[in-house]
Amino acid sequence: FPAPTTEHAPGSLLAPMPGTVVRVAEGLTAGTPVKAGAPLLWLEAMKMQHEITAPVAGTLSELCVVPGQQVEPGALLAVVTAAL
Repeated sequence: FPAPTTEHAPGSLLAPMPGTVVRVAEGLTAGTPVKAGAPLLWLEAMKMQHEITAPVAGTLSELCVVPGQQVEPGALLAVVTAAL
């Protein structure tokens, strides 16, 4: 688990469990506008795929993973900056 003192920017998407990034939404790069609830990427854990969605409408300001990458719980996956 991440250290309790670790802080992340608002809109940060953290890995809920250890797994492998199996797919990133088509055309998704930093600067891409996203809608609240839109699927951004998929993690495979325990032979199941888990959809990671945008928490708010806004702009994807960071994409920190690539397909095939292993992640640990609490790893930063992406950051969505809320629309004003």
